[in-house]
Amino acid sequence: MERLPLIVSDDEIEFEMGENDYLLRTQGSRSCCHLGCRKLFCCFCYFTRNIFIRMCGERVHRSRTVFLGRTVTTEKFPPNVIKNQKYNIVTFIPLVLFNQFKFFLNLYFLVMAMSQFVPEIRIGYLYTYWGPLIFVLLVTICREAVDDIRRHSRDKEVNSQRYRKLTKLGPLWIPSAKIKVGDLIYIEKDQRVPADMVFLRTSEKNGTCFIRTDQLDGETDWKLRLAVEATQKLEAVEDLLEINASVFAEKPQKDIHNFIGTFKQHDGGGREDSLSIENTIWANTVVASGTALGVVVYTGRETRSVINNSKPRSKVGLLDMEINQLTKVLFAAVIGLSVVMMSLKGFEGQWYRYLFRFILLFSYIIPISLRVNLDMGKAAYSWMIQRDKEIPGTVVRSTTIPEELGRIVYLLTDKTGTLTQNEMVFKRLHLGTVSFSSDTFDEVASHLRTAYVHSGMTVATGATPTSKMRRTIVTRVMESVRALALCHNVTPVYEGGPEGIENAAEADQMTHANFTFQASSPDEVALVSWTESTGLTLIKRDLSSMQLRTPQGVVLSYTILQVFPFTSETKRMGIIVKEENTGEITFYMKGADLVMSSIVQYNDWLDEECGNMAREGLRTLVVGKKTLTEEQYQDFEQRYGQAKLSIQDRAAKVAAVVEGLERDLELLCLTGVEDKLQYNVRPTLEQLRNAGIKIWMLTGDKLETATCIAKSSRLVSRTQTIHTLRPVTSRTEAHLELNAFRRKNDCALVIKGDSLEVCLKYYEHEFMELASQCPAVICCRCSPTQKAEVVRLIKQHTGKTTCAIGDGGNDVSMIQAADAGIGIVGKEGKQASLAADFSILQFSYIAKLLLEHGRNSYKRSASLSQFVIHRGLIISTMQVVFSSVFFFASVALYPGVLMVGYATVYTMFPVFSLVLDKDVPSKIVLTFPELYKDLTKGRSLSFKTFFVWVFISIYQGAVLMYGALLLFEEEFIHIVAISFSALILTELLMVAMTVRTWHWLMVIAEIFSLALYIASLLLFRDFFDSAFILTWGFVWRVMVITLVSCLPLYIIKYLRTKLSPPSYSKLT
Repeated sequence: MERLPLIVSDDEIEFEMGENDYLLRTQGSRSCCHLGCRKLFCCFCYFTRNIFIRMCGERVHRSRTVFLGRTVTTEKFPPNVIKNQKYNIVTFIPLVLFNQFKFFLNLYFLVMAMSQFVPEIRIGYLYTYWGPLIFVLLVTICREAVDDIRRHSRDKEVNSQRYRKLTKLGPLWIPSAKIKVGDLIYIEKDQRVPADMVFLRTSEKNGTCFIRTDQLDGETDWKLRLAVEATQKLEAVEDLLEINASVFAEKPQKDIHNFIGTFKQHDGGGREDSLSIENTIWANTVVASGTALGVVVYTGRETRSVINNSKPRSKVGLLDMEINQLTKVLFAAVIGLSVVMMSLKGFEGQWYRYLFRFILLFSYIIPISLRVNLDMGKAAYSWMIQRDKEIPGTVVRSTTIPEELGRIVYLLTDKTGTLTQNEMVFKRLHLGTVSFSSDTFDEVASHLRTAYVHSGMTVATGATPTSKMRRTIVTRVMESVRALALCHNVTPVYEGGPEGIENAAEADQMTHANFTFQASSPDEVALVSWTESTGLTLIKRDLSSMQLRTPQGVVLSYTILQVFPFTSETKRMGIIVKEENTGEITFYMKGADLVMSSIVQYNDWLDEECGNMAREGLRTLVVGKKTLTEEQYQDFEQRYGQAKLSIQDRAAKVAAVVEGLERDLELLCLTGVEDKLQYNVRPTLEQLRNAGIKIWMLTGDKLETATCIAKSSRLVSRTQTIHTLRPVTSRTEAHLELNAFRRKNDCALVIKGDSLEVCLKYYEHEFMELASQCPAVICCRCSPTQKAEVVRLIKQHTGKTTCAIGDGGNDVSMIQAADAGIGIVGKEGKQASLAADFSILQFSYIAKLLLEHGRNSYKRSASLSQFVIHRGLIISTMQVVFSSVFFFASVALYPGVLMVGYATVYTMFPVFSLVLDKDVPSKIVLTFPELYKDLTKGRSLSFKTFFVWVFISIYQGAVLMYGALLLFEEEFIHIVAISFSALILTELLMVAMTVRTWHWLMVIAEIFSLALYIASLLLFRDFFDSAFILTWGFVWRVMVITLVSCLPLYIIKYLRTKLSPPSYSKLT
């Protein structure tokens, strides 16, 4: 047959209709039943696919138009519920069991336990295999059930919180889960916002309210929000239900800092206002002042907070993966040993039955107690960390990876709030010809008093100062301080609420009033607090006005005409104000020197002074102003209003209009603000560097400040040089810069975020190879996404263990991407702390956390895991010897009760007491951080140490079994008594030989276990001959066998300690 086209048009079908087509249809009609079934099956598949996509697929987000007071019924939006549960009643048991048995170790023991239901291959009692397995599963199921019940309780508590909904019948109380798009919801002061809303009205007269966003973006500073002007001006709240108005909202976005929408009133002239981020209240924020009323636009999984919640990956420690590899080796040993025994026995008859019985007999080589002991050990390490009085407030949120702290090679840290305190102090004011610092700020206050006295005299009498130079400096100081007091987003909040001051008399009364400044940035608060200290105080700020109090107590009133908030893209903020007394309109702007240098008028000092301040570690801001005429402002306002109403490309159009105003500004001053270093940052970083940990600083701050903090904090040592990668935009430039950097040795690297992106795009492997060899790397101007990407690239290209530490919401992705994430409870909120594996109060705690607790956790888990493996190997070796001697019989050496007792009560306490062992005292670990370097090589648990323990187990197992066979005289029960007693004593002595630092609980565990076994000898008369046990012959036989099994190992260990001592032996 000829090939048919995949797609045929209708015309082609009509044109080619002929005899052949008829014959084909006739042929197909013979199997119309099959065709009908196929169509039915296709319909079923299509229907199933749509259901699956609806349930599991990603929902397509759409923009929406919401009418006030009307619940949207034309479109289906997600319910407003928070669901953090992992299971439900139906899926709990299946999912928990699946998550357990997907691990090789648990699956292996399940197969072994299931095999005991087959009578032909059963060995001993069912509880011998099912008892330990059921215990492990019950512990896991109970733990998961408790965690999920707690999650359900938290979800239920949040979803059942009641809110007032405005309806035509009056306010109606409804739970959070019943809130829908279009509802009008009241939010009281200090109440959590249940859904994303557009802010319509507030009880505050000025039409503004503050919200706290620390659970959304990690910032603790209050944010100012503005009610929609048209709805705020309505006489009564009920009028919202009478007007015909709607809100257009863009489709749900991940960006929490931007919003595009419009408010349209369809009656009364069809007024239309633009909406921005300032008119929104996102879910999980908290209203901090007044009572707010908003219309719900996004619910449930479409809210900004849920969209930004990335599910943290389940972290598995490197030690766990290494033990999993060793488990596979042990499994291969079990199979190999069983095949060898079967080969010696002969493959005759039902040989497969005997083969499986041998596998069951040797299954103790892989001990099921290994997982239990390690999990209990991790819980013990976590408890010890939280109980350490030298690092108070430390919380372990992930108990599965404490050993990772002992193997960190790369530490990635944030700067602001992590290495620094996020406490801003105003340090420098530079006017071009004169500079003021902390020592000379009293001169600024003097100049300011002089300026306002003279300005008052000028207004009264027209007199002017006599000294021209004096007048120039005084005037410039006054203009600079006034610009700093006006150009900001700071609001004074009084104890009774953010009420303003109505007149000068009230201002005098409130001179010593208890108020605080609130702003979106601590830099802003530092600037306004400094102007207050010089005598020019901000006493009132609302939506449309601002009031300042002069050193003489006079209140100056200003009308706020426009505010241009700071964004990470523009890196500047501006404000247009009108002084009420003179009617003068002034445009003030401040921002980063990189953007402001092209905006202000030409000068010859700005770049140099910015560099000088940056080298001192100061954060710089350039301040400028421009006086506008009434006509200029009216023209700007008209163009700005039109741009803000645009739905398409609104941001670009608004930016273009504002940029037209940002030309030829008069340069007023340059400010320098210091971000104080955290307590003990320098010695901590020096300790970590000496420990062989390579430190990368990932920050969103500018290059100069980041470099300066790296030097002042000793992130870069004094002997190291710094290579700054020049900005690159193309492949060729990146190639040249990387070649230039390749020739540098022992050099710290500084790179900007945009250059980093270009290098990773074209030369990812080459860049990571060079950067990973650097003692320190500083990445500035980094976005949160870039921070997480850097962590992933380090892990991918080096295979080393990483640790990330930060304190803000922008550090969460980096913390979750690292092998071990540490969050600091800081001024930017608790978001990083809650998302991290470990939470600390200050950066200096990390030294003790890594060098001491990390070391102890790794060393202890390595010893514990190898000893538990040894415990299984030694008894399996004895089983091999026993079966070999007795004609390869697949019969268990010991009864099930003794096997369970051996793995639990007889040896469990001494073996687990190894979690208290310590090879080096805490003081020495912190004094000599170089000891940490050995841990990163992973020598405490490796194939070398594993095979050493294998040989020890084979030697001791052979000695114990052959010794018992040689020394027993009469009955077989004597072999059991002699060999098992020697086995228990050998295990207790091996624990004693392994311990490096004795703890009183270790002694109790040894004595208790020995006493428990002696009591068992007298009580279990079915397994032991009590008459033989009480004889001297039993005692000397057990002592001789135990001595032969342990004494040579002790001698070898002693000689090794003397001839090849460990690196820390001289220190201890």
